[in-house]
Amino acid sequence: MDPDLATVAARLTGALRAAGVPVGVGQAARFAAATVAAAPASTGELYWVARVTLLADTAAQAVFDAVFAAVFATGPDGVEDPADARGDPHGPPAVSGVPTRSGVAGTARGTPEGPGSGTPDGAPHAVPTAAAAAERLGGRDFAELSAAELAELRVAMRRFRVATPPRPSRRFRSSSRGTAVDLRTTLRRARRTGGHPVDLARRARRVRPRRLVVLCDISGSMEPYARALLQMLWCARVATRAEVFTFATRLTRVTPALTRRPEIALTRAGALAPDWSSGSRIGASIGEFSRRWGRRGMARGAVVLVVSDGWDTGDPAELGREMARLRRVAHRIVWANPRTARPGYRPLAGGIAAAWPSCDAVVSAHRLDALDELLAALRAE
Repeated sequence: MDPDLATVAARLTGALRAAGVPVGVGQAARFAAATVAAAPASTGELYWVARVTLLADTAAQAVFDAVFAAVFATGPDGVEDPADARGDPHGPPAVSGVPTRSGVAGTARGTPEGPGSGTPDGAPHAVPTAAAAAERLGGRDFAELSAAELAELRVAMRRFRVATPPRPSRRFRSSSRGTAVDLRTTLRRARRTGGHPVDLARRARRVRPRRLVVLCDISGSMEPYARALLQMLWCARVATRAEVFTFATRLTRVTPALTRRPEIALTRAGALAPDWSSGSRIGASIGEFSRRWGRRGMARGAVVLVVSDGWDTGDPAELGREMARLRRVAHRIVWANPRTARPGYRPLAGGIAAAWPSCDAVVSAHRLDALDELLAALRAE
């Protein structure tokens, strides 16, 4: 959960419980999830998100409205929210005599209000949203973003759905349209008809998403892109249980670090990888992955995502051999190279030129707007 959203959700639910409105932990979680999904652009829209997810008894609506107005309807200087002052029909009812919760208003999806943070006329900003950050930063190259701006994109990146193509499993499930006969179930049903198999039970193979394996270059030339894409890979780890490795001069498995919030996960991943921002040995790292993990079955039938600009200090021929070996066991190889976004780009560098023939798709993934192309390449059959 985003730190600001967690703070606001805790304050609102705590105030409701203090006022006698029963709000459980599950309701608070639903409120946070609904806020991320709906991305409310005003206090009025946020009111309905909170009302639908937090108010279970309509008899407590008056108390709920008063508490919400105390938390959100006024700014730090007691100025009403502009939408409420105009009588916004989608906002909460006006409540008179409600004390102001200083430092809370207008922070549902952004940074806390402070001196000079309002508009020129003294009114507080509208509720910042993940959509606003995505619109403002979506067209900028990841290398141009500061650490604070990258942090703003975390919530927007959580809205991406990382998926891989399905594959048939070894397990079966009951299905009326299955092509195989479930002999055990058929014989069990035949006991009802004197041993005659009148009712044939059928089964079909279960379908599961293919494993996603990510090899992310964290060398000096890839550092700004690696930090941004690792945030998205945190979402992939949560959604698809992906296996994530980083490499520069050595290969490091960072999957165990990607189990907490993104900011904590990135810190732990950096601690696990001592070669962060060093040189790059792509061929040797992919070869180590194939020997230690790929042969154990991790790469067999999987979608492999390589995030690198292709600058390899090793022998390009080694990279070509290792990529060809990986291609023989993987279902699909997608290479994310931020340099391909440059006009007139050609794969002339030794590393990327050697790896190019083994790739099923090459995408840029250099900014937020370009991640849709990456997600489409991962989903493709």
